[in-house]
Order: sequence, then C-alpha cells, then structure tokens
Amino acid sequence: MEITIRDEFIKLGQAMKLAGLAQTGSEAKIMIEDGLVSVNGETELRRGRKLFDGDHFAIDGRECVVRSSMKNN
Repeated sequence: MEITIRDEFIKLGQAMKLAGLAQTGSEAKIMIEDGLVSVNGETELRRGRKLFDGDHFAIDGRECVVRSSMKNN
C-alpha cells in the first residue's frame, strides 16, 4: 500500500490513521507501544517518529510506503 502526503514528512501515528491501519490516535499509540509497528524494518516505539518520502512502515504484515507530492527545489 502507498500513502501520499502533501508535506515533507508525516508522523507515524498520523500515517497509520491515513492508511486505515488505526482508527484513532489512541489505537495507534497502543500498537506502537506494544511493539507491533516497524519502520524501515526495525521496531519503532515512538508515535511521533517522522516518516519521509520512501520510508515504509508495517503492522501485522501489512506494509505501507510513504510518498510525498512535494517537489524538490
């Protein structure tokens, strides 16, 4: 799955909600604190982790890639 953002980065909890992998920020927080989320192949315990274009995160075998629609100058 791929999610597209309009900014330079998105926080992990927000990305999980955008991808439909968490319904609320609280749900995302619990999944992250329980060690169920990986970012770029490593377990991530910070909900505020910034994800940039090309980063990927996974939950229960479902992987999402972040794409930014921002143009580089």
